[in-house]
Amino acid sequence: MQLTKLIPNIFYSDMNVGLQLFVDTLGFSEAYRDDSGEQPFCIIKRDNLVIHLIESHEWAIKDRPEIRLETDDIEAAYALVKGSHPELLHPNLPEIKLQPWGALEFALRDTEDVCVILQQPS
Repeated sequence: MQLTKLIPNIFYSDMNVGLQLFVDTLGFSEAYRDDSGEQPFCIIKRDNLVIHLIESHEWAIKDRPEIRLETDDIEAAYALVKGSHPELLHPNLPEIKLQPWGALEFALRDTEDVCVILQQPS
């Protein structure tokens, strides 16, 4: 048996905040969306990554995730974010920085405090 993918659930009070971060800023696309239930749900994909966005105020205030996405071109990722949504750059890591553990990183934070760190092994 082989495990092939980790698919996080990220909860938002307003799913549009998550769509701005992941779709508008990082280039994910909507693969599935259902707004009809009590908890609107959206599956987003980019390359080999899949994330489930779920609209639930109750869980959004309980669970503020920090996730890491690895890239093979940190400069291109940074240019994409800085050019389209610089307001999402995290105040603690708004520029590419070489970390002591050898990764180049910068971070994003949206208005619901979901943090995404983009990294590239050096």
